[in-house]
Amino acid sequence: MSIILHITQKEQWERAKLDGIYRGDTLDSEGFIHCSKPIQVLKVANTLFYNQRGLVLLYINSDKVSSEICYEGVGEGEQFPHIYGALNIDAVTQVIDFEPGEDGFFKE
Repeated sequence: MSIILHITQKEQWERAKLDGIYRGDTLDSEGFIHCSKPIQVLKVANTLFYNQRGLVLLYINSDKVSSEICYEGVGEGEQFPHIYGALNIDAVTQVIDFEPGEDGFFKE
């Protein structure tokens, strides 16, 4: 088992719990990128979500994901898990609030 980490808006996660599946904005056409290491989470958060509030961090058990997972390189030789298809919410093992500091940056 490996843990996949994913940042999303809290309201999207709440909606996903009601629907039983999570669908990112580009999920059907392109899949969506997740992180497999905490340092990747910080890089992604500070690049794509700088100073955004109302986010959560999902911990996903890769063994329970029913859609296809491909590990793909995204710059600097890093490998990111990319899930193609809907994410079944029973694969999510933990959800934590994920908020930036006062300066807008996310930290460990």
